[in-house]
Amino acid sequence: MDRSDIYRATLKKWGEKAQYEQMVEECAELIAALKHFERGKIGRSGVIDELADVTLMVGQLTWMLGENEVATAIEDKLRKLSTLLQDPEGR
Repeated sequence: MDRSDIYRATLKKWGEKAQYEQMVEECAELIAALKHFERGKIGRSGVIDELADVTLMVGQLTWMLGENEVATAIEDKLRKLSTLLQDPEGR
C-alpha cells in the first residue's frame, strides 16, 4: 500500500475532521517534546518520534488539500526566506 492509499484509507475510516484534529494533537505533542528536550527531560529519540508523527500528518494534509498548491506555497516561502537571508540586517 503506498502513501496515497493509506491517506485515502484514513479519510474513509476516520473522516476529514478527525484528520485535522489529529494534526493539532500531533503538533501539540511535538511542542511538548521539544520543551522537554530543551530541559533535558527526554532524549532525541522522543523528539524524533513526535516529529515523525507530525511529518506523517503533514503528508496527509498535503494530500488532502492539494499537493500542487502546497508545493507552490512552499516555493513562495522559500523565496521569501532566501530574500531574508540576503538582507544583512536579517529583516
